[in-house]
Amino acid sequence: MNFNRIKPKKGSEIVLEQIRTSIENGSLKPGDKLASVVELAGSFGVGRSTVREALSALKAMGWLDIQQGGGTYVSKELPRDKPASTGGLYQTEPFREVLEVRKFIEAGCASLAAKRRTESDLAGLENTLRTMADTLDDEAAGEQADIAFHLQIARAAHNSLLLQTMESLHQRLQDSMKESRRLWFYGERASAERLLAEHTAIYEAIRDGNEALAAERMAQHIDKVDAVLQKLL
Repeated sequence: MNFNRIKPKKGSEIVLEQIRTSIENGSLKPGDKLASVVELAGSFGVGRSTVREALSALKAMGWLDIQQGGGTYVSKELPRDKPASTGGLYQTEPFREVLEVRKFIEAGCASLAAKRRTESDLAGLENTLRTMADTLDDEAAGEQADIAFHLQIARAAHNSLLLQTMESLHQRLQDSMKESRRLWFYGERASAERLLAEHTAIYEAIRDGNEALAAERMAQHIDKVDAVLQKLL
């Protein structure tokens, strides 16, 4: 007799399911404020990072609204109440096109940055990575540091046309990067610490002057988001 392989659930998946169930059965209503990460961690008997993973995933799925310095709330408009045609940015074809553009431009920028970066460029990237490390619990600040990191790499490529292209697409790239973070957290069930490690790996390839590796790591970074997008679609 053949049996289906059982895949053990991660702690964050269990937390996610319990919170979502509470929303679906009405125990938590739209607009309700959730307990703090510390309190939730104590209630579930898990670490804070596990709770953050679950909350980030629920936000990416549209169940929660996380406000900088204001706590976490149940979304006023829940996913089940939204028309199928009005999904988030990541459910639209334009977002896939932006991802494709980002992959080719940013992989090229990373490669050139590995070849041309200056000590000043490296110092700037290091400073942004420190900001990411210092704002692991601050989603809004983390998003801004993430965007800054990618634009700094474009500047470190020292190609004016590439930089102008990135800057001309600034708003669309900014929206894309925000959604990419949410998808990354959701699809990878990952923490801010792991996302920081991935950015650090890209930086290290640039610092070491490894053009091929820098391009590869940047492309993989963006491909992960596209992989999650394909599953959602």
